[in-house]
Amino acid sequence: MRIALAATCIGDALFPQAPQATARLLERLGHEVVFPPGQACCGQMHVNTGYLDEAYPVVQNHVRAFEPVLDGEFDAVVLPSGSCTGAVRHQQAMVCRRAGDEALARRADAVSRHTYELSELLVDVLGVTDVGAHFPHRVTYHPTCHSLRMIHVGDKPLRLLREVGGIDLVELPDAESCCGFGGTFALKNAPTSTTMLADKVSAVKSTHAEIVTAGDYSCLMHIGGGLSRLRAGVRIMHLAEILASTVDEPVEVAA
Repeated sequence: MRIALAATCIGDALFPQAPQATARLLERLGHEVVFPPGQACCGQMHVNTGYLDEAYPVVQNHVRAFEPVLDGEFDAVVLPSGSCTGAVRHQQAMVCRRAGDEALARRADAVSRHTYELSELLVDVLGVTDVGAHFPHRVTYHPTCHSLRMIHVGDKPLRLLREVGGIDLVELPDAESCCGFGGTFALKNAPTSTTMLADKVSAVKSTHAEIVTAGDYSCLMHIGGGLSRLRAGVRIMHLAEILASTVDEPVEVAA
């Protein structure tokens, strides 16, 4: 397949290792990865904060960058983020219709039907769970809210992780509880966010894992901040990074 990679804002600006690992993984599996150069934000941050008017040109740009999938220029769009995938599927067309642009809304809907979060693409579209990964570390998995409740990836990330060679995968207590990030929620409702984070960090520490992984680096950033302040010694790593790691080309685990 020819797959277009949407890097996401947080991947582009703060955690490029996630989109880079996504590309390496898919190429190792025999697929061509392309990077549409006009891409930018999907509009999620604007919508979630109430700036729907400002989101409209952002959505216009996203659709323009990825609508070649409708003409067969590429076969699918992948995002290493459950929340951005959710925005593409559930917010973009709404923003367009609110702006009175039904034609763009239909194009956005069409693009969304070819857009997948990484674990969805691997399991549902490519039909693989064993991607040939090797990662000899103790790992626990946090299912992020948007991936769990908005796009319903279910156990796909865990199915992929269970097939990783050498991994010691340990269940996270109260895994489905929110970490407290929620974008600007963490800023506008800091006391509540911090309390939720404390519960999540306590759960992660109880597993004695070396690594906590998830499908969204936004939540991992939040969890990682809490862990670092406690000097817990637990590192954060995106699902794509673990799946991209092999015996011959292991992904480095930062000290």
